[in-house]
Amino acid sequence: MDRSRRQFVLASSMGLLGTAIAPALEAQQSTTAPPAGQPPAFGTAPPMGPQISAATFAEAEKLVRVEMSAAHRAEAAQNWQEAMAPLYERRTGPRKLALGDGMAPWSRVKAALPGETGPRQNRFVRGHDDPGPLPASDELIAYAPVWKLSRWIEGGKISSERLTRIYLDRLQRFGPTLRCVITLTADHAIEQARRADGEIRSGHYRGPLHGIPWGAKDLLDTAGILTTYGAEPFRNRVPDKNAVVVDRLNVAGAVLVAKLSMGALALNDIWFGGQTMNPWLTEEGSSGSSAGPGAATAAGLVGFAIGSETDGSIVSPSMRCGVTGLRPTFGRVARTRSMTLCWSLDKLGPMARSVEDTLLVLQAITGPDSGDLYSVSSHLDFDAAASSRGLRLGYFPAWMGEPPATEVDRAALRTAEKLGMQPVEVTLPDWPYDCLEVILFAESAAAFEELTLSNQVDAMRAQVPDAWPNTFRQSRFLSAVDFVQSDRMRRQVAEQMERIFSQVDLLLVPSLRDEMLTITNCTGHPSLTLRAGFVEVSEARSDWAPDPAHPLPHFSPPRRVPYGVTLIAPPFEEGRLGTAGLALERAFGVADERPPGF
Repeated sequence: MDRSRRQFVLASSMGLLGTAIAPALEAQQSTTAPPAGQPPAFGTAPPMGPQISAATFAEAEKLVRVEMSAAHRAEAAQNWQEAMAPLYERRTGPRKLALGDGMAPWSRVKAALPGETGPRQNRFVRGHDDPGPLPASDELIAYAPVWKLSRWIEGGKISSERLTRIYLDRLQRFGPTLRCVITLTADHAIEQARRADGEIRSGHYRGPLHGIPWGAKDLLDTAGILTTYGAEPFRNRVPDKNAVVVDRLNVAGAVLVAKLSMGALALNDIWFGGQTMNPWLTEEGSSGSSAGPGAATAAGLVGFAIGSETDGSIVSPSMRCGVTGLRPTFGRVARTRSMTLCWSLDKLGPMARSVEDTLLVLQAITGPDSGDLYSVSSHLDFDAAASSRGLRLGYFPAWMGEPPATEVDRAALRTAEKLGMQPVEVTLPDWPYDCLEVILFAESAAAFEELTLSNQVDAMRAQVPDAWPNTFRQSRFLSAVDFVQSDRMRRQVAEQMERIFSQVDLLLVPSLRDEMLTITNCTGHPSLTLRAGFVEVSEARSDWAPDPAHPLPHFSPPRRVPYGVTLIAPPFEEGRLGTAGLALERAFGVADERPPGF
């Protein structure tokens, strides 16, 4: 998750009477046996925990934002120890139960609503464009998109080992400036590259990613290689197995050159090594939490990277760093042995320098795995030669006319129309979409419960109100009732999105529109963010809430930085994103420009 949590203490009705609970248990066993045949009743468990008074509830009401009468408070306090305190037995009682890291919740989320079309037969036709001759300079080679690199490797114009050494050299030279590398995997990479070269020479070409160097956001487990989650408590963590996505890229013949930085525990762009910086504007962070993948891809330090998104963590750094980010449909890519922040929201996806690159990577990593109960079988229908003409492109007129939209967004809509796409005005109800974030806060606090209760979060570098340590603690007091109600609202929002996609084939939206980031991450719709132009900024941008004690740098004259737009498709229609994205990418004509100094 990358965005500044402007309202980490949610103003909606979220509060749990957890202030009334303490770890101490004072169980008292009843000596009177009930009559034979009497069923159990609520409020008759052995009393546990500290004595609760009506005054405790009066204070807790301020968190819950409900109001009880004096009589109701007294009644609630009277049997709290028998009725509610025992529910904390799992965490505080003598029969305390530890929940393993791999234990997902029983309830599952599916991106496709009941009745929607299921998986179809896969069709993947890559582009046949001529990549041209191999550039003379290592720098130009490093910035080439994957679709060109793969053609050069396949045709024997460059070896995987040479390409790998180019990227390793750039990672060593520029990694410290950008603070985008946590672990350089040089020996491992050279070994993989030599193996790839040998296989290709012998006629065993695995496909478009064979021999291509890549970087992994450091939440993907890599056997025998540090996987730190960007957080101090895990900085010495070495897993013994690969994430499924890593295994799939190994099968595709890709070469892992680095574990890239991420905002600690997948929030924003600060990790235990500092803040990852934007290669286009090194006075500001790269945005997060896929901070390293965004910066390294933009600066030509890797061929492509794998990022993750829970609530904007692929979209935002793709915007900031000017790269192409594909957030797949929820469930398309198995997350087995990748860090869990939020079971029902986390997604893994490619970040690259062209639209076709992201589809080439998605093809290699897509598919279910038994270790991820939310992963599903899915289709991928993509033909690089397909036309975008006639696609119905939905847009929100009001959003296009107000911040965070810019003239680049409006020009993109005009460009799409010139390409033969049909703009269609769409609307959404004016609902309190921010309250869906209780799902993220509750699940993330559950995922890192032990880290919070043991106070290990105190060791994390970012200790500000909008960082995880404070949010994990606050989330102990969220209401279970409000969590369920938000989950019900989530389905209602998904039905609204289904209504919209009955009218259009795609949506074009301002990439950082808060409501759409929240909505589509909760409904699981796929998105493609691609560079569409440039804007000028007079002040550095930040994921973090404003801090008057540490003002952001100002620029005079303003600085020129890349700016992207985002396409959203129905579930499992990433191929449609690719079709429209390729057409727009060619029309925009800005994908090849590189950040100065790198």
